[in-house]
Amino acid sequence: MTPSNITATKTKELGKSGLLVSKICLGTMTFGEQNTEDQAHAQLDYAFERGVNFIDTAEMYPVMPRAETQGRTEQYIGSWLKKSGKRNDIILATKVAGPSRGMGWIRKGENDLNAVNIRAAVETSLQRLQTDYIDLYQLHWPSRNAPIFGQKQFDASLERPCVEVAETLAALTELVKEGKIRHIGVSNETSWGVSEFIKESETQNSTRIVSIQNAYNLVNRSFEQGLDETCFREHVGLLAYSPLAFGRLSNKYADDANAKGRLTLFPPSWSPRYMRPEVIEASKRYAALARAHGITPVQLALAWCHSRWFVTSTIIGATNLVQLKENIAAFDVQLSDEIILGVNKIHAEMNNPGQ
Repeated sequence: MTPSNITATKTKELGKSGLLVSKICLGTMTFGEQNTEDQAHAQLDYAFERGVNFIDTAEMYPVMPRAETQGRTEQYIGSWLKKSGKRNDIILATKVAGPSRGMGWIRKGENDLNAVNIRAAVETSLQRLQTDYIDLYQLHWPSRNAPIFGQKQFDASLERPCVEVAETLAALTELVKEGKIRHIGVSNETSWGVSEFIKESETQNSTRIVSIQNAYNLVNRSFEQGLDETCFREHVGLLAYSPLAFGRLSNKYADDANAKGRLTLFPPSWSPRYMRPEVIEASKRYAALARAHGITPVQLALAWCHSRWFVTSTIIGATNLVQLKENIAAFDVQLSDEIILGVNKIHAEMNNPGQ
């Protein structure tokens, strides 16, 4: 076993689902935009060969979201599953889009989290993925007004009509009973949202969420502000996305302002939180800390996520095999107490600039 296999082959139960997922999850939102089908298959092959059994996607992918490419990511995964014959060896996760965020091409923009939309989303995802069941089905973002995607505080003035959690949960439970999905999770959620889903599952005696997929990285540790306790007590596993903060924590943009990546390829409005001056400054400080201890900025950022007790699996993404190899290998780096102290010192001085 090569060193880059050690962490990838470790598994952890996802919530109380019984699903044993690898500590590394392969994120796929570049498939169909920045990656061709052959490149996507090569990434899937490489990750699987190194013990990664967990794949995450979404109906709205790839990013940047466009009508002409929507669903292509799931299609590429589906063709790989058919070609490889690995469906029973893979924990497959996908997501249903919430209320339209400028994506009117998904169910004509009427894609709120009710029974009609969720069922339509599941059926089309199953077709694209060429499978008859989804292991983990997630709500990509809430129906209700909630502070997500860089919104730091709850704003009551943004209240709007929404689908109640009870209705959404009932729709998901029906699909679980039918065997089309096995387990459910939330994404871009708050402590209130997690608690409400748990409460409703007990009220309805229905399926229970097992996971939450939220951003977690060195410049955004907001999960530690209450969500960590909520998820610990309710047995909800964190799937940490954007561990490199859209590549900002790799420090590649500091080394080359025109480096190829999402922050240069797509409009700044797509990821404004990672364009903040304080995020750029914090990223430079974390990079300097890493290099002072003989590791790369990527190794520091990914090893940090892996080392946190509340992270079930960290979702990594790459646009080429060189990046993917570096990302997987980074999970075998063990952070010293001195490095952790250094991270916490920077965090105390620059608290969650990427939240």
